[in-house]
Amino acid sequence: MMIHTSDKPYMCKKCGKAFNFIEKPDKCQDSHSTVTFQGHKRGQYGQKIYVCDVCGKSFSYYCQLKRHVRTHTGEKPYKCKECGKAFTGISHFREHVRMHTGEKPYECKQCGKAFSWCTYLREHMRTHSGEKPYECKQCGKAFPYLKSLQGHVRIHTGEKPYVCNDCGKSYSCPKYFRKHVKTHSGVKPYECTECRKAFITSSSLREHMKTHSEEKPYQCQQCGKAFRYPRSLQGHMITHSEEKPYECQLVGKTSPLKPYK
Repeated sequence: MMIHTSDKPYMCKKCGKAFNFIEKPDKCQDSHSTVTFQGHKRGQYGQKIYVCDVCGKSFSYYCQLKRHVRTHTGEKPYKCKECGKAFTGISHFREHVRMHTGEKPYECKQCGKAFSWCTYLREHMRTHSGEKPYECKQCGKAFPYLKSLQGHVRIHTGEKPYVCNDCGKSYSCPKYFRKHVKTHSGVKPYECTECRKAFITSSSLREHMKTHSEEKPYQCQQCGKAFRYPRSLQGHMITHSEEKPYECQLVGKTSPLKPYK
């Protein structure tokens, strides 16, 4: 009857967590999610006593082994009623269902932003902590997300795996690839509330909105002149440069600005 009480006599010396049972009890209607002391210890100390007969991979918990075996058998017992997609594990199934329900149970305590998956919340927390655990081995630049590192590495390798089926143009980053694909669809879902002009991407709309505003957030550090767009500031900065790479073909005079053709 201990499962129905708050008595937890078995304490983990490593983390201090307490448990009702030293090993798994006989099941009753309230004991299906019970975690045992011995099971917790195996996870804490890296003990992996459950071994896969097919590939030899070992696990701390029997449920992990059971789920892993399905990768060999192809069994996917958890099927989504909405779209028919099937999963080997119940956790992945539950996460998938949230795509249909829109449920976001994982909320950031710092800013209130909510997520459907706990992994997304953990990644989001790095925006507050500044943690960047993924470092490029070639240049040392660090990133908060693995996908960001993978995209960056392609700058060094030159790899562009995302190829447009319409025009053949390729990209190293999926974000820019998706942005490009929209240019072929002709769909412009982002509309300016001021003049009703529509745009393919939200970033293009944001840039356009600046034409209706007096805001000029990009300021030259040398002369104080301000601009609406970063590219305008970049072009202006050349005027402060001593370098004059462009020569007039008529009079031979050089200039830091590229001649208009």
